[in-house]
This record gives sequence, structure tokens and C-alpha cells, in this order.
Amino acid sequence: MPTYPERVRILDVSPRDGLQNEKQPVPAAVKIELVHRLQAAGLREIEVTSYVSPKWVPQMADNHEVMAGLQRRPGVRYAVLTPNLKGFEAALADRPDEIVVFGAASEAFSQRNINCSIAQSIERFAPVVEAALQAGIAVRGAMSCTVGCPYEGDVPPERVAMLAGLMKSIGVQRVDVADTIGVGTPLKVQRAIEAAARHYDLDHISAHFHDTYGQALANTLAALQLGVWNVQASVAGLGGCPYAKGATGNVATEDVVYMLHGMGIDTGIDLDALVDTGAWISAQLGRATASRAARALLARRG
Repeated sequence: MPTYPERVRILDVSPRDGLQNEKQPVPAAVKIELVHRLQAAGLREIEVTSYVSPKWVPQMADNHEVMAGLQRRPGVRYAVLTPNLKGFEAALADRPDEIVVFGAASEAFSQRNINCSIAQSIERFAPVVEAALQAGIAVRGAMSCTVGCPYEGDVPPERVAMLAGLMKSIGVQRVDVADTIGVGTPLKVQRAIEAAARHYDLDHISAHFHDTYGQALANTLAALQLGVWNVQASVAGLGGCPYAKGATGNVATEDVVYMLHGMGIDTGIDLDALVDTGAWISAQLGRATASRAARALLARRG
């Protein structure tokens, strides 16, 4: 039998990755309340917002307002996405605990997503990473399309190892192995994680899976079997990928927590409070939660 970690740390990405593609404007007050509800439910890592051009991601144009409105809790890490030095300089005033740079294991996706090659993206990130570390801010590298790309198809593990090596070379402290379009299956994501592990130990690798083909929970379990204990998810299954037709949201945080608690793995999260949070944000967006565990638990309450 596989040996699973006794405790898993979950990073909820719903305020940033979950909401960034919403067509309707989401008020800053709602985003702030979402963060407050998540941390009250026990989340200790939250990806709050991003500092990208409002032209490309108008939903995140209120980044300063959102960060300024947070009632921060001791022990909670607040992360933000910073694609370049200009974004980092804008973020610096808002005192994030961690900044995230994002690259792709697919050359075509890199061009479509951030308008540059993989090599150029690393050159762009290097001064951002250096400035963050000098400022005492942690740095995470999101590695997208680690198993599949909407333009190139399957992505071989060697590409993941290459990207992880490049991230390591510029000082990125930990990386996300992300199945951005949700095409991965357990053995494929394990190979991607093993490729990243050539440059990072398992304590510094996190799993980020989308659920397009219904594989995200199985893939999360596959990551745990390798010893990964940092997992990313999005409450109510919010999110998607604007560059991948048909790609659905992230694995729902409620579903991950239900699975982990059922396995006897500690998360420090109150599942009932988390379900309430997912139902609340879904109501704000005018739709039902995408979390199957939440729907079942809410029905049982009723």
C-alpha cells in the first residue's frame, strides 16, 4: 500500500485563478470577503490577486483595493501573481507574502499565454525573482501545461524537467506542477512530478490540477502517493483557462478536503465552513457550486 502524508497543506487559488476569467465584474468587497471566509475555514495559503495589465485581465484591476482591504491573520500566507518587474513593483506596496511567476512547459502555450518563448519568460522572471528575494518575499513558480497543451498535445516529462531546472537556476524556491487544461491522468501527472523532482525536493513541489475530464481528484491522489503534500484547489471548483477551449475549473477544495479527511489526513480545514464559503461565492456569481462533495453535503443538511 502507498504511504500517504499525515498532513496536507492546501493553497486555495479561487480569489485569483478562480475569479480571473469571470465575465461579470466581481466587486472588490466580494473578493475580500471570499479571502476572509477561506481563512476563517482554516486555509493557511491563499492566492489573492494578480498584477497583470487590466487590458488582459480586467477582473484583477482592483488588486490594490483587494490587498488593502484584507484583515490579515497570523500564519496565513497571501500570494499574488506578478508576470514582470512592473507587476512586482506594483505588488510590493501591498506587502504580499509570496509572489508567483508563471511559465509553461509548452512553447506554443507560452507564446499564446504570455507572448514570449519559454527562454524569454525566464529572462523576464529573473529580475523579478531577484527583487522579491532581496525584499524578503517568497517566490513560487507556476509551471503550466506539464502534461498536455491545447496546441501541442502531450507534453513530455523532459520539458517539465527543463522548465523546473530553469526556474531553479533563477532562484525560484518552489514550483507548481499544473495540469492547466485538465487532460492529465494519474501516471502522466506522476511522471511530470518526477521530472520536476530532478530539481526540487517533494517538500517544494505542489500539485495543481483542473478537472476538465474528471481526473483531478485521481491525479491529486497520485501526487500524494509520491509524497507530495502541497496541493492547490479552488473553492466551489471555480476557474478555467482562457487559452484552452472547454477547460473547466480547478479541482474543488471541498472535494479535496472531503477525500483527505476520509483518508484520515489532516488539513486543518473546517469542511462545513468551507462548504458554506463555496455556496456563498457561488450565490454571488449566480450559479450553483461545482463541488460534488459540497452539493451532497448541502443536500444532506436540507
